[in-house]
Parts: sequence; C-alpha cells; structure tokens
Amino acid sequence: MPSSARRRLALLVLAALAAVAPALVGAGTAVAAPAAPNPTATTAAERYGWGRPTTGSDEFSYTGAPDPSRWTRAGECWPGHAGNGRRCASRSTVDGSKLVMTGLANGDTGWLASRAERRYGRWEARVRSFATGSASGDRAYHPLLIVWPTSNRWPQDGEYDFLENGRPGAPCAESFTHYPHNARVAVQQQFARETNCGAPLSQWHTIALEWTPSVVRGFVDGREWFRFSGGSNGVRRNIQDMPRGHLTIQLDNFFGSRMQPARYEVDWVRIYDLN
Repeated sequence: MPSSARRRLALLVLAALAAVAPALVGAGTAVAAPAAPNPTATTAAERYGWGRPTTGSDEFSYTGAPDPSRWTRAGECWPGHAGNGRRCASRSTVDGSKLVMTGLANGDTGWLASRAERRYGRWEARVRSFATGSASGDRAYHPLLIVWPTSNRWPQDGEYDFLENGRPGAPCAESFTHYPHNARVAVQQQFARETNCGAPLSQWHTIALEWTPSVVRGFVDGREWFRFSGGSNGVRRNIQDMPRGHLTIQLDNFFGSRMQPARYEVDWVRIYDLN
C-alpha cells in the first residue's frame, strides 16, 4: 500500500476511535444518570422521567376508607408509636380528592401501610400538614413518609424515613435514613435537613424517594436534597441493603396525651418501577 494511502487509513482509524471514545471511557463502571429532561418540573417523576405509576399508586379520587386493595389500616385502635396514644382506622379517611389523616388531642391518630411491597423502586407523594389546635408545651405530632421493611425486623433490615418532621407545617423537610444494622448497637442512621427551603410544609409539596441497588436519594418538589450510599462496617450493612419494603404514611405521637391536634393531607401517592 502506498505511504499516502497508509496515512489516510491511519487518520480514518484515529477519527473512528475519537468518535467512540466517550462510550469506552469508564467501561465496566457505573455511569451517571441521564440529564434531567425537565429541570423546571416540580415532581421528581416528571423531572427525571420515571414513566408511568405502577401497582399501589392512589389518586384518592373516591370517598370513605382508603382502598383496601391498596392499603392496610390500623385496627380500631392499635397502640401508637412506642406505646404513645393510639393508631386508629377512623383517623384515616378519603374525602373525594385526598387522604385526610387526623391527630386528636387525646393522642388518637392515623396510620396507613401500602400493600405494594418491593425491593427497589421510586415513591412520590404530594402532601401538606398543619396544626388544627393548641397544646401546652411542645407536644406536636410527627408527619412521616417511610419505606418500612416488609419483614418488620427493625433495625436489622433498615428503615427509610424520607420525610420525618417534628411538627406539622415545619419550615423545612427532614429525613432519617437507617442502615440495616445489628440490634445490639446504637441506632445507625443518616439525618438530612432541607436547605434553601421554600414554602413551609403547611403548603403542598411533592416528596419522593428513589431506592436502587447502589443509592437512596430523596427529593422535594423534584429537587434532590439527600443521597446516601454504602457505609457498611462491622455492625451494619450498606444503607441501600434493605431486603424488601413498602410505603407507610404516619402521623406519629411521641408524647402520649395532651397533644396538639393536627391534620396530615395526601393529594396522591405514585409508585414507579426502576427504568
């Protein structure tokens, strides 16, 4: 082959390699998520293209008790969180457009668990909470969204409290993400508090969790606000290693009686598969 032809062939090979080089970089390693298709969206599902909601989702466009094919309610009534107050089925109702969970001054409150159990997935809910009365001292209900282990083994199988606030209508969202860990040691968890907060949680916000084999991420109004991964050691597994879980919606009582009455509203709940 003439030397000029060899030079042309070499240039063509180099050009071809340059064209595919981005695809070769990092081969065999995790790649970054695709760019957000809609950076102005106010739900994580729309912003990150999560697709269509799947089994267990609920728009609450009916009246009466939460749909029993989707939800398990408390009995009438069960002992409350750590024995404080009671979780009562009558405190969780649907009014035709939203779930309404109420906490009473005597300590009776609501609790609801999704029947859609899975390992890995995405959950998003549009929620707001607010006090409806006064109380002596700081005896406020805690509004929560949790992915709870199906095994009910806590803390051995972890817990993802992707919204847990110390009072209804708090100015900023907070969360506690628990490692699956040995029950004989101190609680192993990661705490996150929203920064650059917008409107208080007495106004509507979308709160979301993404749980994958490699990471647990939280979102407020489509904006990521926490991300945790790994962290295993001699007493705990990686934070994302819950064996299996399901959503619970809770208005928790940490004090017993003489509570500040409150209301926790959920416009919708949407569950998504990992793409």
